[in-house]
Amino acid sequence: MTAPRLEIDLDKIHHNACTLVQRLAHRGIAVTGVTKATLGSPEIAGTLRRAGVRALGDSRIENIEAMRGAGVTATMILIRAPMLSQVNRVVAGADVSFNTELDVIRELSTAAREGNRTHGIVLMVELGDLREGIMRGDVESIVRKTLCFPNIVLKGIGTNLACRSGVSPDARNMAELSALADSIDATFGTVLEIVSGGNSANLQWVFSGTDTGRINDLRLGESILLGCETLHRRPIDGLYTDAITLVAEVIEANIKPSRPWGETAQTAFGEVPTVADRGPISQGILALGRQDVDLDGLGAPRGIELLGASSDHLIVDSGRHPLTVGAEIAFTLNYSALVHAMTSPFVAKVFKSLNVQAADRTLEVEHEVTSLEFC
Repeated sequence: MTAPRLEIDLDKIHHNACTLVQRLAHRGIAVTGVTKATLGSPEIAGTLRRAGVRALGDSRIENIEAMRGAGVTATMILIRAPMLSQVNRVVAGADVSFNTELDVIRELSTAAREGNRTHGIVLMVELGDLREGIMRGDVESIVRKTLCFPNIVLKGIGTNLACRSGVSPDARNMAELSALADSIDATFGTVLEIVSGGNSANLQWVFSGTDTGRINDLRLGESILLGCETLHRRPIDGLYTDAITLVAEVIEANIKPSRPWGETAQTAFGEVPTVADRGPISQGILALGRQDVDLDGLGAPRGIELLGASSDHLIVDSGRHPLTVGAEIAFTLNYSALVHAMTSPFVAKVFKSLNVQAADRTLEVEHEVTSLEFC
């Protein structure tokens, strides 16, 4: 089997998604399954749909178009504000988009009118993380103008936290979003369909038992794919944290000094490393590098220590257990490593599932995991 490769267990992803969908449903919250970290994988999108997510969200219209082209049927939401240069594609491919700029909404309206379509808008509100969002004092004015655009439907409001600045969702900022939804409904006679409170960082707040107010949607990606919450990266009880692993092959194995010799300067990536002399070590080189993955996001198996990397080589110390050429090592990944590996053309994607409906149409599917009853 080819390496490096991502081994993606669709049964475990289904379990994670189904578990979160059910737990959140008890709090009156639906799940938008986020596919951006998977490059809009139709296999994963289909798995999320079967697990009960209400919609699929992605930050790239290209991924949404790929899912549409692969026959994925779902409400598609563009969760990054559209580029003006892509409004026609956004209207054609996405049912809803997240927005903050009236100029963009105006052009979406024009594109929707010309295409004889309607397009849904969720207005994003700034609540402190200082990424995208309308300032609180400007919301009413922008709502008023958005409601006037032809072929545009105001679907709701939302916010994003814990991405740029790490601001945590809590009772205060979530209550502020709920109060804003109530105010918009009272002022304009609307009933907002979507009040999207955020992402996987919101799970700690939700499961604390607090009043969730008007929040009725969360956008979940990392918690489903990697089984952890994103404020502290702690595993979520009952979820798999190994649904996706990265497998790399050993291309050299030797006993070498632990410390380089000769005059040193910068490495290929501008670093000036300091290396302690530990004597001879069992050094292995894997066919995996910075061009393929964020190496800082890899979790090595016990007994393997990551020593360094270049564009195409990962150097490890295997301790008392020397490696052999051709051997494979499986790594766990954090979100950054997953995103990089999924978007690398040099990393194969292998989907494993007993669910024939989730079988990959073009890539290899292995039937070797234990069947699980999830929902």
